[in-house]
Amino acid sequence: MEDDLSFPRRFTRRLQHESAILALATLIAVLALVEGTGKGVVAAIWLVVVLVAMLRSPMVVEAEAPPHAEPVPVDSEGLLLPLAAGLAALDVPVLVIGSDASLVLQNPAAEKALGAFPLGAHISAKLRSPGILDMVRETIATKTPNQIEHSERLPSERVYIVRIAPVELPKPTSETQTFFMLSFRDISELRLIDRMRSDFVANASHELRTPLASLRGFIETIQGPARNDPKAQARFLGIMFDQTTRMSRLVDDLLSLSRLELKSHIAPDQKVDLVPLLGHVRDSLLPLAGDLDVSINLHLPAGKIEVLGDRDELVQVFENLIENACKYGQEGKVVEVTLRNDPGQTVEVTVSDKGPGIPAEHVPRLTERFYRVSVEDSRSKKGTGLGLAIVKHILTRHRARLIVKSEVGRGTDFTVRF
Repeated sequence: MEDDLSFPRRFTRRLQHESAILALATLIAVLALVEGTGKGVVAAIWLVVVLVAMLRSPMVVEAEAPPHAEPVPVDSEGLLLPLAAGLAALDVPVLVIGSDASLVLQNPAAEKALGAFPLGAHISAKLRSPGILDMVRETIATKTPNQIEHSERLPSERVYIVRIAPVELPKPTSETQTFFMLSFRDISELRLIDRMRSDFVANASHELRTPLASLRGFIETIQGPARNDPKAQARFLGIMFDQTTRMSRLVDDLLSLSRLELKSHIAPDQKVDLVPLLGHVRDSLLPLAGDLDVSINLHLPAGKIEVLGDRDELVQVFENLIENACKYGQEGKVVEVTLRNDPGQTVEVTVSDKGPGIPAEHVPRLTERFYRVSVEDSRSKKGTGLGLAIVKHILTRHRARLIVKSEVGRGTDFTVRF
């Protein structure tokens, strides 16, 4: 009886579903009628045959989805409600998954760190690490807690301890249901501090050994053979002052690198106008340039050229680049500083000198700590070997690039591209 009552509706749907066939049959019939009466009778018979075949064939009509279908509930019994309140207060990213590795709960910290997961989706939709997925499969099969160390390179280097453990939650009946809690503990700062500590010990012991040995030798000379020689004492004290000043700069640069590495993953969000900033840097370096007989020429566009950055750190970048150009490009007698702005694309600052240039094999390593093209030349110019490493770390934090182009005998261009 129900089928009979729904027949008109099913018939209408069928006609809509088979509209292409019906239109074709009608077209054939009309064309045949135009040709003649006899052919019209054939066409009419053809049309009746098509309609009968449509009505006798199985009524396979795709079910229509409701206009606003709700997702299938993944925790229909509300077992996770007490757990969700506690996880929401944690600052550690936590995912709760079912025995099929589909997501049933995500706390706000996980949504912020990993992005929003659709409830009911398999965790592989977001987590692509083979190590994490293998660990999840193993724990679901054995119900044994497990953990691995997981590293990410982009947008910045982060290290997590990823741990998974089963959680038994009681159901309204005497039974329990097993879920699995996946947590992500960020240990990036600990790893960074460990690496910084080891780097500091290695670098400091290497770089400080020479001036300390020099100081010790001069002190022993003053206490011994030069005890009664005022001229020798004055000369030795001057050298000792230069050595202690160099050590002080070295320690300051190492501490600056340490601070930069700790916040390398935090991009600055303040607007900085590069036009007055470059003018300030040029003015602060004019005494040095005068002593070296070098001119610093600025080429700046009119108006503001703003980038997102930390003003003090950007001052440090351009002071370093322009000071290096003055010292190592002193032979060229001029340093050109050019600011270019491609609206909506990039902002570039290029520091150019006309000095001896840098051999091509040295260019890729210039930003390494303590790397020097010429050790004697660098020390004679009171360099610590850390300046360009600091520049690199600052620009990494600013999501900018340092591009070096050099040709032996024709000078060097250092370009900062935001």
